Amino acid sequence: MARHEHVRVAVIGSGFGGLGAAVRLRRDGITDFVVLERADSVGGTWRDNDYPGCACDVPSHLYSFSFAPNPDWPRTFSGQRHIRAYLEHVTETFGIRPHIRLNHEVRLMRWIADAAHWEIETSRGIITADVVVSATGALSDPKVPDVPGLDSFPGKVFHSARWDHGYDLRGKRVAVIGTGASAIQIVPAVQPDVARLTLFQRTPPWVMPRADRPISGAERWLHRTVPVTGVARRGLLWGIRELQVQAFTKRPNELGLVERVAKANMARAIKDPALRAKLTPSYRIGCKRILLSSAYYPALARPNVDVVASGLAEVRGSTVVAADGTETEVDAIVFGTGFHVTDMPIAERVVGADGITLAEAWKDGMESLRGSTAAGFPNWMTVVGPNTGLGNSSMILMIEAQLNYLGDYLRTLGSLGAGAALTPRPAAVEAWNRRVQERMKRTVWNTGGCTSWYLDANGRNTTIWPGTTTEFRRATRTVDLGEYDVVRVRDGRTHGKRDGGTHGSTHAKEALR
Repeated sequence: MARHEHVRVAVIGSGFGGLGAAVRLRRDGITDFVVLERADSVGGTWRDNDYPGCACDVPSHLYSFSFAPNPDWPRTFSGQRHIRAYLEHVTETFGIRPHIRLNHEVRLMRWIADAAHWEIETSRGIITADVVVSATGALSDPKVPDVPGLDSFPGKVFHSARWDHGYDLRGKRVAVIGTGASAIQIVPAVQPDVARLTLFQRTPPWVMPRADRPISGAERWLHRTVPVTGVARRGLLWGIRELQVQAFTKRPNELGLVERVAKANMARAIKDPALRAKLTPSYRIGCKRILLSSAYYPALARPNVDVVASGLAEVRGSTVVAADGTETEVDAIVFGTGFHVTDMPIAERVVGADGITLAEAWKDGMESLRGSTAAGFPNWMTVVGPNTGLGNSSMILMIEAQLNYLGDYLRTLGSLGAGAALTPRPAAVEAWNRRVQERMKRTVWNTGGCTSWYLDANGRNTTIWPGTTTEFRRATRTVDLGEYDVVRVRDGRTHGKRDGGTHGSTHAKEALR
């Protein structure tokens, strides 16, 4: 049998989650690891999404690692190229580059019980690892709807996350499908150059003004010279968002004032009552992701833009047809239709201890223990897993909390000796998710009267965390062995050991109280 490279830890993906995991491993003294990346460079979402106008809707000083502050952010809300450059900087500064395997797409991960390790089939060969950290993220695989006739469209078609920079939109008739976070940035960026832009809107979003501005040279000098000022700025941004959580999770009716601000943002640019009616949501703000833009509404008011208040239903040659029957001739179709979030494709490539894929285990909805580990999948952890998303703050805070859990997980695993593996007990996973879903019932995401990408096919919210980042950090500070089965390999056979009684269920309730 051919020998394969074996590592202590294999990290899948090189976005914020994967690079953060790599930094954590090195800081904990673990250097026997690889980062497997399917593309030819690091960056994850911020490499793939380079469409016109692409930028972050979280303030720059909060959308960065606490251990790698950047005093030189150029704007309060940074653009894609600056965030990607930041990730390249983190890769170099923390010595991650030698661990990265570019152009290594993971095709299959299989738990080998007799050896107590993972066998990972990549596009460049096989690697085995004691532990797998899946950091592919929820926004990595674009979702394009199955539209009748799309295959026969004679013009150009692409998704916002796979922007074709070789195709010139200038002077073209362009259809933009969707009104999510990408579309509201694309529309004002391309509107001045296209002959005509038709926006297909199934559901109007709530759009708040974007308080973006250049960060002055004096501010940057201060953050470089007195680093504590940057820490204070980050802390203030974090604190404001922590205080907002109660309205989203417990008192959605208090969001009426926020709705009035959003309506005023619209009214400043949209004077036509008919268009304003099309763009006014009928659900509570926050139920879908709140979007930030001060340029979106002004672009929609321009004479070369049409808003079709209906989804795309069919394509007939170069004619796009909306569900309400509206027909429009276009040269290009741009899909801003989001990603596979509740049905992540990576789950189809993970085969656990029982010989079933993670996708099969999650057929009734994604579930994990503390957003990190899945029953039946030993020594496997996901960063940005089920119910770790946020509706109003920075995902980097959640990632860093999960990295704390990863660090303690590996320390715990090391204390158990060679040939040991940890797999979460089904009762602990069930207790954790039951409590998460109980809390979810009163949140704006479940009660706001909308259908969002936060919900899976069964209508269950498996995406958002129904609490503060402080609560999540507390819940993922340490590993509780009472929530795990210890699996050991002796004489080529696996042996399971259960400890902790019902402690796992109690601990889950305490963490979410």
